[in-house]
Amino acid sequence: MKNTQIALLLFSSFFLFQSCSKVPITGRRQTNLLPESDLMAMALTNYNEVLSESKVLTTGANAESVKKVGERISKAVTTYMNANGFSKRIANYNWEFKVIEDPTINAWCMPGGKVAFYTGILPLCKDEAGIAVVMGHEIAHAIARHGNERISQGLLLQMGGVALDVATTNKPQETRQLFQLAYGVGANLGVMLPYSRKHESEADRMGLVFMAMAGYDPNNAPEFWERMSKAGGNKPPMLLSTHPSDEKRIADLKKDMPEALKYYKAN
Repeated sequence: MKNTQIALLLFSSFFLFQSCSKVPITGRRQTNLLPESDLMAMALTNYNEVLSESKVLTTGANAESVKKVGERISKAVTTYMNANGFSKRIANYNWEFKVIEDPTINAWCMPGGKVAFYTGILPLCKDEAGIAVVMGHEIAHAIARHGNERISQGLLLQMGGVALDVATTNKPQETRQLFQLAYGVGANLGVMLPYSRKHESEADRMGLVFMAMAGYDPNNAPEFWERMSKAGGNKPPMLLSTHPSDEKRIADLKKDMPEALKYYKAN
């Protein structure tokens, strides 16, 4: 058996013996493939690097709106997680919400609550309710630890199954790129590691609930994704590059609406 095959086998076996947990809201059983604390440390480093290389808006209506919405949703999510036995999922989260001046239609959330919106997506958001749709969806990806699953897949397929600390030491640039691809960070990274339809549907459902918990009407979500589906002509925005916004997505959002509305109380 070749060394690479042995590494893949060992890496896969390691995954199987990790503790399983349930994703909040959906209840999906999930294997935690990598230590979330390691990913949070990488997130802080990458987040600061991205901000240092970008034009970050610290004042103005856009920066204020994103921060306001982010703080409302993160507060609601934190309250829910702590009250329902999921406090470990947000342990050591230190939420930050930044706006980057860039025409790219994109937004993302890293482990630890590091959120960035690009100015290119804000016209499609239109208002705070639209920002809440995107904010809830991106925070849901982080809370559900979808990036953890993607990075694990990348380590397995692209780096021969080496451990995260080994990859960081021996291939720092490749590991940084893998991390950023996994979380959809940046404006010109090329093809992202794909979220599966399972992940996207899960983030849609959780995002509806999260925005509703914060007092934003989840009925705004289908309208936002309809606008997104029409943006960019033949080339979909980065946020849709791995899961086009089609009729099924809108239908699923409407199907999940009754659940989200149970949490909704207008502020």
